[in-house]
Amino acid sequence: MPLAERPRTDPLAPLRTPADPPCDVYLTGTVFLDIIFTGLDSAPVRGTESWARGMGSSPGGVANMATALARLGLRTSLAAAFGDDHYGEYCWDTLEQGEGIDLAHSRTVPGWHSPVTVSMAYEGERTMVSHGHEPPPQEPAPRCPPRSRAAVASLAPGVDEPWVGEAARNGTRIFADVGWDETGRWDLAALPDLGQCEAFLPNAEEAMRYTRTSCPRAAAHALAEHVPLAVVTLGAEGAYAVDGRTGETASVPAIEVEALDPTGAGDVFVAGFVTGTLAGWPLADRLAFAGLTAALSVQEFGGSLSAPGWSEIAAWWKQVRSYVDQDRAALSRYSFLHPLLPETSRPWPLRRAVPTIGFGRSA
Repeated sequence: MPLAERPRTDPLAPLRTPADPPCDVYLTGTVFLDIIFTGLDSAPVRGTESWARGMGSSPGGVANMATALARLGLRTSLAAAFGDDHYGEYCWDTLEQGEGIDLAHSRTVPGWHSPVTVSMAYEGERTMVSHGHEPPPQEPAPRCPPRSRAAVASLAPGVDEPWVGEAARNGTRIFADVGWDETGRWDLAALPDLGQCEAFLPNAEEAMRYTRTSCPRAAAHALAEHVPLAVVTLGAEGAYAVDGRTGETASVPAIEVEALDPTGAGDVFVAGFVTGTLAGWPLADRLAFAGLTAALSVQEFGGSLSAPGWSEIAAWWKQVRSYVDQDRAALSRYSFLHPLLPETSRPWPLRRAVPTIGFGRSA
């Protein structure tokens, strides 16, 4: 849906003042062009040609998180390098014009080939092939990032990002996820920026490896000794959080859905949790909202393509309330969202437009 036609739900509206920072969330990283093939009956077989019934293209990589945040109504600023090829131009236009993301701190790099990922989705799984040239010599992230309410950082062993500490010192609340530790050491001390973070959101396997525990909930409690708020995602079992400052815990089960493609679901979860935190919601509501948005995302293909906005959330809410045999106690878990939801007559499930490079350029 074009940006101008989307319902403009602002979850932070009651909190905004003239003294607010210019953006709600800042993030930086690598933008990929994602090409997603769907409708494959099976995995590609060596020496044969496979035809997909569907295909989509969209910005990927850090753009998944940026898009998810923007669609939830947060003023999002992204610092990234873009190639000066057609791929880079397409990704820039899609993010800036299509999603309303601020790219003032991004730049186009002459002669640099945009990184590309091809994703093939079949049988509820995905296979990805990526290609990229050496990144530009200058870091896309400014050493002094823009003033913002929050920032999302992806932690990596042995990597100290100067912008994280600078942002934290300026009052920005840092939320962090983490990837797989290829070194195999799984040492929290090797994540130097963790001490700057307000919240750390690993998945269950990552949390248990970093804490040397055998239970995700025990891992969350162990992590809360290192960061004020530990949130561990449990896949189909939902999520569990521990607030190390107050001792509060929260556990919210996952919503059962037919998962078509898990790409970007973790990014959407983080975006939902950041949104609820900045809005001042209780911990359990933040977990529920993050889990809901992630569940809605896996019902679509692609990363940024699948990130839900308030129209999708409203359509889901309208649909589930219509079920006669709905568990009213379970449904009440999400009633806190009702004041934020736009009126919608659109049916559920919603089918999102699948952008393709080149449309709209002919005379």
